[in-house]
Amino acid sequence: MTTEGDEATVPEAPPGPARRTAKRAMVGRLSWGLADQAASSISNFAVGIYVARSLGATAFGVFSLAWVTYGVVLNVSRGLATDPLVVRFSAVPEASWRGAVARSSGTALGVGGALGAVCLAVGLGLGGGVGSALACLGVVMPGLLLQDAWRYSFFAAGSGQKAFANDLVWGVALVPAMVVAARVGSVAAFVLAWGGSAAVAALYGCLQSGIRPRMTGARGWLREQRDLGYRYLAENVGLSGAYQIRAYGLGALVGVTSVGAVRGAELLLGPFLAVLMGLSLVTVAEAARVLRQASHRLGGFCLLLGGGQAGAALLWGAALLLVPDRLGELVLGGVWPAAAQLIVPATLGVAGASLGTGAAAGLRALGAARRSLRCQMFASACYAGGGVGGAVIAGTVGSSWGVAAATLSSSAVWWQQLRSALREHHGTTTTRSMK
Repeated sequence: MTTEGDEATVPEAPPGPARRTAKRAMVGRLSWGLADQAASSISNFAVGIYVARSLGATAFGVFSLAWVTYGVVLNVSRGLATDPLVVRFSAVPEASWRGAVARSSGTALGVGGALGAVCLAVGLGLGGGVGSALACLGVVMPGLLLQDAWRYSFFAAGSGQKAFANDLVWGVALVPAMVVAARVGSVAAFVLAWGGSAAVAALYGCLQSGIRPRMTGARGWLREQRDLGYRYLAENVGLSGAYQIRAYGLGALVGVTSVGAVRGAELLLGPFLAVLMGLSLVTVAEAARVLRQASHRLGGFCLLLGGGQAGAALLWGAALLLVPDRLGELVLGGVWPAAAQLIVPATLGVAGASLGTGAAAGLRALGAARRSLRCQMFASACYAGGGVGGAVIAGTVGSSWGVAAATLSSSAVWWQQLRSALREHHGTTTTRSMK
């Protein structure tokens, strides 16, 4: 394992056939990661479009608030359970991986049960459309988090094809669930359909892995991983918390329909936003392998990763500007006119965030939790401030431009910290080799 001040010293692969084989293996793992993210992206896109067209702009805004709340809880689970798993149990012996996965998935399930109960209680207390959506979210939260934990576990083992299969099962289960929800015609029904189909995939993950989550091992897992887990928790919650502050602030200042417009713009950028949000499924594990095998290549790997994503996001955003209104309304219904105004700032925001996540993957692989925490707290403050401050100045469009400026600025900080961390790592490695 690699932590700050405790760097890996695995020798890099020798030149020739062995190195070429290692490169092919990495390309294969990244390909499965892209395939899995494509499956996840298509599912998320389909759910968002179906809800937007079935319920209209206001109800879609309510659904988006539930989606944002799920994102906060998901990041709590990732910080405590699966981020440490990917950093410390990628490319390890199977026995070690299986024991870690049992405790990590048990931790995710426990987080889902505890915070799901909180969502249920808050939702019942609030009442109304938002309250019923939150209450239903609380019911399905354990299944949602367990399904996400299996994906992380499979990528840590280098078995991206299993994560892909799990997401396919979720997508297949979504089809009849969404049809039933459309007949009911409420936000709560769509939340239950979405989360219930995730529970089907979560159960399938138990069959795929042959592992049962051990909730009794959660306390031990949290204790063993506390040097990384609690920093990653703060980092992840800072990120999703800033997103939630922006969403609820925008709803209060401009109206809940504006939240739906922002979500609509995100759906248009779905293929890249989904990859960005799930980036650590693949790239942290791969960055950890690069660090162990050829540490001097880590900086270039992260630059290629972030730059490639940013370029692809810009190309996609440019293509969206050419979409005729008729086609946009066919896809998003009444949400399209407001979402179309946000394409340019939303694209720049995703491109900026993509650049930053390349550096973030490198910091995670290095175990530089203090550095990544500082970066994320800065990025979160900029995101919330830009999103809410922009809304005060110029409504929904101003909020989107504020977020774009925030993500572009934050990416520079991520790269400065990665550069410093790499310099420290190489200095430590050189010192050890001289002793």
